[in-house]
Amino acid sequence: MVAYLLGSIPSAVWIGRHYFGIDIREHGSKNAGATNMLRVLGLRAALPVFVIDFLKGFIAVTLMALLRFDAALSPMWIINLKIIAVAPVVLGHIFPIFASFRGGKGVSTLIGAITGIQPHLALMCFAVWVVIFIFTHYVSLASIAAGCAFPVFVSIFSVINYLRHGDTSIAFILFSIAVAVLLIWTHRANIARLRKGEENKTYIWEKSE
Repeated sequence: MVAYLLGSIPSAVWIGRHYFGIDIREHGSKNAGATNMLRVLGLRAALPVFVIDFLKGFIAVTLMALLRFDAALSPMWIINLKIIAVAPVVLGHIFPIFASFRGGKGVSTLIGAITGIQPHLALMCFAVWVVIFIFTHYVSLASIAAGCAFPVFVSIFSVINYLRHGDTSIAFILFSIAVAVLLIWTHRANIARLRKGEENKTYIWEKSE
């Protein structure tokens, strides 16, 4: 419940209304997320939204890390417990109780959660995102690519961990697959626009023509 309420903090909606006098869900892609804030209101509005949404996921899983002081729990079980916190915080972001259940796509919150679970894997996924974005300027395509790369990186990490320590988390592998599926599902409209060549490009430092 705490994770869901944390995820339900609608940063894009509140910042849009309080500082810019608009409901971001009525503009652009009508998505309450950092990308739409960037397109509609610029970097000054998008940056705090991304930071807040990132922290929602990070804090939700980090709270579970307090259980590491229980000697009966192995590092893999701590990861499993962190994964349990991811679903409600992301669902809260997508379906926020504080914003009529109309939220964002959960990418920033997922990034924060993954960073709280395994920072190096989050960094690897972010590297994929940056490369795809630089070459295409499609945030949606970059997010999908990074999400699909996540289970690949997790599988490699799990094999290495098993060979080194004889222990791994099947739940983490299943979670990574679920993340990829979720990102594809939440970006289904973007995928349709990409196939038609109608998806909007995003430029951080300059406006698209």
